[in-house]
Amino acid sequence: MKGWEFTATNVPLKVVEKPDPVATEGRVIIDVKAAGLCHSDVGALHDPKWMDIIEKKPIIMGHEVAGMITEVGEGVTDFKVGDRVGVCPVSLVGMGPGYGYDGGYSNKVSAPAIDLVPIPDGVTYAQAAAGTDAGMTSYHAMFKRGEAKPGMKVAVIGIGGLGQIAARAAVVAGIETYAVDVSPKARELAKEIGVKDVFEDIKELAHIAPNLVVDYAGFGTTTAGAIDVVAPGGKVVLVGMGKLESTINTDPLILKAASLLGSVGGDKYDIAEVYKLMASGDINPAITEITFEEIGEGLARLERHEVTGRLVAIME
Repeated sequence: MKGWEFTATNVPLKVVEKPDPVATEGRVIIDVKAAGLCHSDVGALHDPKWMDIIEKKPIIMGHEVAGMITEVGEGVTDFKVGDRVGVCPVSLVGMGPGYGYDGGYSNKVSAPAIDLVPIPDGVTYAQAAAGTDAGMTSYHAMFKRGEAKPGMKVAVIGIGGLGQIAARAAVVAGIETYAVDVSPKARELAKEIGVKDVFEDIKELAHIAPNLVVDYAGFGTTTAGAIDVVAPGGKVVLVGMGKLESTINTDPLILKAASLLGSVGGDKYDIAEVYKLMASGDINPAITEITFEEIGEGLARLERHEVTGRLVAIME
């Protein structure tokens, strides 16, 4: 097998070859068909704090994995060779792909069967890869942590790989949804998925006073602005890790009795819900496909904010 390996902060990823993995008890071998590229991997390449988050080093990166099972280990009864699956990046048995074991920036992955989600008919491998972390994390933050429901005003900051899925899911659920992004292309994408209105800066929503703001960008000023504009008693859910520090005004947080919540990941049931929305056609995220060889440059494009939607490497 070959893959893009991470060794340390400020050290570029390099393509390495390793012996092919074998299916051990409770695990399967997956031929990777698609792997989503995530901003958190960009962060890991430049912010030393990520060295404490990534459990195994060196490691092949890539935590958005979709592919086909080619081998099953002892004790695996729910899946068989030939099944199309996505891998939940929040593992039930330790750290997930790209953090605790070699991930999807490769052609083969050994994953715990307990973390797998069947890919429905009509859902492509590229969609399925994006539906793992991007889909799971965005859905969990919006509907589990944020408790979004009809009758609320919801603002989504960052219409990228995560935010576009969350915003569309909220629209489909009949929720009054607003989108915020500095990118004109992202704002156009938000209009296409049916939000009520789009803005360049979260502070422009002061007159709307959303009940819930979900920050999928997390660049510090975005979170601070969300606290300033959220309605009394409202929630700000922070998901994005564009920066790992933020300075906020505490007076609106206190005087409005607002809540600031963190949200990380989700579970395979969140992924299954996203896959259902994809299979029905209600969610069709904007995806830009690249090749395995372009993964290094793809991460650089993410860093330069040159990508609209989700960037997915296709391994075939």
